[in-house]
Amino acid sequence: MQPTRTAAAAALLSAVLASPAAAEGLVISNWDGYMPPDLLERFTAETGIAAELAVHATNEEIMGKLVASGGTGFDIVFVSSPFAEALNALGLAAPIDPAKVPNLANLYPEAMELAHDPGNTYSIPYAWGTTGLCYRTDLVETAPTSWMDLLKPAASLEGKVTMLSTDRWLMGAAALALGKSLNDTSAETLEAEGALLIEAKEKLLAYDDTTFYAKLVSGEASLVHAWDGWCNYGIAENPEIAYVIPTEGSDLWVDTMVVMASSENKDAAMAFIDYVLGQETGVWVAENILYKTPNKVAMEALDPGLLEAFPNMAIPPAELIGYEQLRDLGEGQRDFSRKVTEVMAAQ
Repeated sequence: MQPTRTAAAAALLSAVLASPAAAEGLVISNWDGYMPPDLLERFTAETGIAAELAVHATNEEIMGKLVASGGTGFDIVFVSSPFAEALNALGLAAPIDPAKVPNLANLYPEAMELAHDPGNTYSIPYAWGTTGLCYRTDLVETAPTSWMDLLKPAASLEGKVTMLSTDRWLMGAAALALGKSLNDTSAETLEAEGALLIEAKEKLLAYDDTTFYAKLVSGEASLVHAWDGWCNYGIAENPEIAYVIPTEGSDLWVDTMVVMASSENKDAAMAFIDYVLGQETGVWVAENILYKTPNKVAMEALDPGLLEAFPNMAIPPAELIGYEQLRDLGEGQRDFSRKVTEVMAAQ
């Protein structure tokens, strides 16, 4: 079934297709597996706008390319909100034209007033969620409730725990455990966080940002540090896997779509974002990636059975925004990065 287009939307699409730049197509960079595999194919079939996918492994990887090139080579990038904030500060993000993205109206009101970009002036939220503990209920004697259950695990869990190594989330676990702000880069806070993480390193099975759920499924790991949606991949394979947000709380992470200021295909890029925010596409995205999205009309149209199978997908926006959002660290980034390097190099 093809979505119904309004006369205004049809006219806008016609204008986009008439642009010489549209014929060249879009170049979009996203994490591998973070959109339905045939989304770009369907987008092209419906709109006539060609699009190709480039894959990045981390925020840091794509940021390095964008900063080095002045943003050239890409039309749209998917990055987490602190990195979207940094792109905007560097003048590399294009303003979002609401008139060209009418499906912005499909977002939850909370998703339109996020701390990093109130009003969605340069970034559009694609997915959002929490970070917590993913574990095997049949292999853990006592269900985890605290970040210290990860950082100072029980003797029975030593060597059976993994942590995320991506900078913001590695340090975030220690910040939450210590009751610190996720965006605090003071020397005192970084020193305390670093000491706790270096101590925790001795008890880890591994740092793992990509295969931790598989380690849970196989039983190699019993407790892992995880993004909620990624934990769902494990739950899909083994019902003994569960997800919990520790009592100290979580970060609110937001992955966004940013149009590059250097893009010569800005209208086509806006058309792509509008397509992603459509209800039918939004349902299809959530069903494929098993992450919560800020698309209200899509989330409300999901099969209730999906939310029952993956309970963390049902966390309401009102709860999500109660957690601290990760922000661009600005001048504090240098000291933060130095501490991360120190932790990772510790023997």
